[in-house]
Amino acid sequence: MKPSAELIAFAKRLGHDFQHPELLIQAMTHSSLSSATRGDNQRLEFLGDRVLGLAISDALYQKDTAASEGQLAPRFNALVRKETCAEIAQMISLGDALKMGRSEMISGGRRKMAILGDAMESVIGAVYLDAGFDIARALIVRLWSDHIENAADDARDAKTTLQEWAQARKLPPPNYTEMARKGPDHAPIFTIEVRLETGQSASAQAASKRAASQEAAADLLAQLESET
Repeated sequence: MKPSAELIAFAKRLGHDFQHPELLIQAMTHSSLSSATRGDNQRLEFLGDRVLGLAISDALYQKDTAASEGQLAPRFNALVRKETCAEIAQMISLGDALKMGRSEMISGGRRKMAILGDAMESVIGAVYLDAGFDIARALIVRLWSDHIENAADDARDAKTTLQEWAQARKLPPPNYTEMARKGPDHAPIFTIEVRLETGQSASAQAASKRAASQEAAADLLAQLESET
């Protein structure tokens, strides 16, 4: 089975010439389209997740030789989490070539964070099987280069920092409230407000409650820093 024109174009955006194109086809086939004769990308996702983890661990270890395990761990988590994988997938327009069932496609599957993140891991697994770890690692380092460079900043957990700020001043933990949700079910936008007992607050919007909460906490921390 030969890859479609969309898959060939995607492989060029990815920057890898597959010697075994059936691996690319499998990596880009969502479970909503799988059948007895055509597998999906879930096994490759499992493999790619482990390949990504090793490649990112190595990149962080080599980049900052003075960083402790306690500093490296949150950076690693920020780089391999599903949201980051989905960002990379969006960067190379992975969703445009993803093969999925009609109902999933109509519901906006090509833009769903979880689907894009899983597919990105599947593609990494396919590259690993096609060409080996060194090639897969080079591809990961290239695609994740900006994120790796900014890993220390990306790893900052604003919610934890804000809670520690409140505890240090003997205040109750910050309170997070969902103020609004808009948009279709497949692409919702959440508005989350964080408020301290002192009355200081901030709000933010994002495609997930987790992201909106983190952004709101970061905005409130910025306010607090400007007041000192």
